[in-house]
Amino acid sequence: MLAGLMVPAFFVSNYSFYFIVLYSIMLKSVIYYTQEGFTMKVTTSKSKNSESFYIAKSYINNKGKSTSVNMRKLGTLKELLIDHGPTRDDVMRWAKEEARLETLKYKKEQKTKAVPVTFRSDQKLDYDQQVLYRGGYLFPQAFYYRLQLDKTCHKLREKYKFKYDINAILSDLIYARVLEPASKRSSYKTASEFLEKPSYQLHDLYRSLDVLGNECDFIQSEVYKNSHLLGKRNDKILYYDCTNYYFEIEQENGDKKYGKSKEHRPNPIIQMGMFMDGDGIPLAFSLFPGNANEQTSLKPLETKVLQDFDCTKFIYCSDAGLGSEAIKRINHAGERAFIVTQSIKKLNKDDKKWALDKNGFRRVSDDASVDLSEIPEDDNGLYYKDAPYTPQDLHQRLIITYSPKYARYQKSIRDAQVERAEKMLSTGTIKKERRNPNDPARFIGKIAATEDGESAKIHNYLDTEKIEQEALYDGIYAVTTDLLDDDVKDILKVSEGRWEIEECFRIMKTDFEARPVFLHDDIRIKAHFLICFLALVIYRYLERDLKNAFSCETILAKLRAMNFADIQEQGFIPLYTRDKLTDTLHNICGFETDYKFITKRQMKNIQKKSKGRV
Repeated sequence: MLAGLMVPAFFVSNYSFYFIVLYSIMLKSVIYYTQEGFTMKVTTSKSKNSESFYIAKSYINNKGKSTSVNMRKLGTLKELLIDHGPTRDDVMRWAKEEARLETLKYKKEQKTKAVPVTFRSDQKLDYDQQVLYRGGYLFPQAFYYRLQLDKTCHKLREKYKFKYDINAILSDLIYARVLEPASKRSSYKTASEFLEKPSYQLHDLYRSLDVLGNECDFIQSEVYKNSHLLGKRNDKILYYDCTNYYFEIEQENGDKKYGKSKEHRPNPIIQMGMFMDGDGIPLAFSLFPGNANEQTSLKPLETKVLQDFDCTKFIYCSDAGLGSEAIKRINHAGERAFIVTQSIKKLNKDDKKWALDKNGFRRVSDDASVDLSEIPEDDNGLYYKDAPYTPQDLHQRLIITYSPKYARYQKSIRDAQVERAEKMLSTGTIKKERRNPNDPARFIGKIAATEDGESAKIHNYLDTEKIEQEALYDGIYAVTTDLLDDDVKDILKVSEGRWEIEECFRIMKTDFEARPVFLHDDIRIKAHFLICFLALVIYRYLERDLKNAFSCETILAKLRAMNFADIQEQGFIPLYTRDKLTDTLHNICGFETDYKFITKRQMKNIQKKSKGRV
């Protein structure tokens, strides 16, 4: 019988386990795998006309109950009586001796850790039997526990005295947001597919949202405090930006108001302001009504950072939309400073003329004077000039930069838009998008003309003057700062880091699908965004430890693909492709899942290690 055939093959664990896959012959496949503490015994099964003898292995299943699986069929009683009779007792004595010998064989094979389990092609799967498990959550779980969010949840449990496990709920919601973002009900289903099953019910999850929403500020401050355990925070530079999220509703309610949607959606929105540190790690966030002015969002959140986070010395960096003179004055106080982008088009006449003048520039790399009209067309340098700037009563510097590379990029974009405008004119299909500042139709002008006393006719034409006006700003970029004596290089480097907060919002919106929002209560909405925020924090720490060597899409795709197959409740086979990314993930998280077979005991140890419990 092929069921007893053993062929040592692949090395699978640090305990020198062997995982053996035997080929299928005569509708039977056999897998050999590690097992500790097994018990071999003789079992029989009776049918109407025969009795069969087996050697079975006893083990403890996932539910903690003792069960067994047949490892080898010895034969029917009729067959065995021929060689091992003449009586059934004689056959049983022989069978027990075979079980003893099999046990000795297995003990000897413990040195190679190869133990067989049989798969039968004539046996169907049990109903509702889970075979596939998600394991990608183990990696964000490592950072969840490094941030001691479990201890934060313990404080909440002590405060509210509820019976459900809020740590299990919060962690599962975060992991589900990373692996398969969806509704809270769907997140509960996703969590049920994890290697560690939810220890709570769906109604507990919904009740916990009220606690998480009410304790949003406390949880944020705890995360910031504990984040120093993962290394020194670069909180001497804080980036601030706002975005908004839409709801699949039509009526305003609570903070859900009609406002200027970033995505031009005709739905009520809620707005989010967020601080990010100089390393791209989110620091804190707040929500405010969809119809509120972004400028008013900063002060409450910054006050929270100053008071609750005890973060008082930093450079505030943002774009021009969040860099009013009032905001600048707020960040000129105490030990704070600011670096804010400046719209050149909104400068006064004299400052704008100076900014667009190609004279007076220096090369950033060596501070040498440069005539911009003489630099080569393919130049990739960066040039600047600066001057005192005091539009009101706050003394600042106005720094103008010019990038030939950026100028070429802007020109190429505009050329394509002009080409589309010309096509509109030739076809007579002119349609302006009011909300799109880059609409090609902006280059189409209109003029009314009359002929022989007839009513005026509208003629469309390509507005070359407007094209030339826009070209004046190609490659030009401006910032204002109250750092009057700092090196331009350092100031520009800080300013250039603003793209990372935009990337944070992109990840939250696109990869974590933070919108549309399907919750209605303001407190639960706040809990939803807290979950998204914490998922982002954890992901960014994971990304940081990966040395930014992999794209967001690559990392998330790998985490979402790291599944495991349960082999007869005895262990797991990884179903993902091992590569450089998986090796690095295992290295930074302190455990390994990439063996060809992982026993139940090994997987429990992996789960403990992912929580920092060795």
